[in-house]
Amino acid sequence: MNAIDLFKLRNAEYLQYVKDYLAILNLNNPQQLEIEAKLTDLTARTTELEALYKKALASEKTQELLALDERRDDAVNGIYYFLLGNTYHFETDRQQKAELLLGNMALYGSGISRLNYQAETATINNLLRDWENKPELADAIILFDLSSWVNEMKAANEEFNTQYLLRTQEYGDANPDTIKSKREETNLAYYALRNRVDALHLLVETPPSPYATVINQLNALTDQYNVLLVNRKPGSADPASPEGLTK
Repeated sequence: MNAIDLFKLRNAEYLQYVKDYLAILNLNNPQQLEIEAKLTDLTARTTELEALYKKALASEKTQELLALDERRDDAVNGIYYFLLGNTYHFETDRQQKAELLLGNMALYGSGISRLNYQAETATINNLLRDWENKPELADAIILFDLSSWVNEMKAANEEFNTQYLLRTQEYGDANPDTIKSKREETNLAYYALRNRVDALHLLVETPPSPYATVINQLNALTDQYNVLLVNRKPGSADPASPEGLTK
């Protein structure tokens, strides 16, 4: 059966993939396929995982985080596009200083606002440190009168980090089962079910195998999600991830 790297699926994608997987199996007479026990186990794990995911998504602090993340993204992007515009300025000094600041931003990657939560927090802190401590960068900030933009980015980033830590603490206190650990349990149930289907298929001595149709359907599903992983551009949000591994 075709494989997929489950770890790379974001929480919403992961849930939908497993639910689609279960739906296909349920449409193919699981009793006749002799997979009812494994199917029941994966269904139970998926239901528990979905409940945790919905709880995290509905968290008041999650909504605050989304707003604060958008606020700091706007500041980062506002500064970036302001400087980009000044690279076309008719004054050579302004062109050069805009390129200097953009070059410093480029040291931290081409899409700061698309980084995951922790990475963006750290990157903005590093930028602010550079702009405060390196005289040529500090002078460029003054030339462009960017202090209000910089202060906004700093304030939004600090508030985001404060709320992120509070949410992490709240989530951990409220429920010992994190999405990460529940996903690991679900993975085990998924592999157990998948391996049983594979094993029973291999044990069929007289073709056609009763498992061939469902395996083809599951492979088609898995291929669709593998295409998603290959084509996905980095940075879209997964707001209910308490570990913050994705944005």
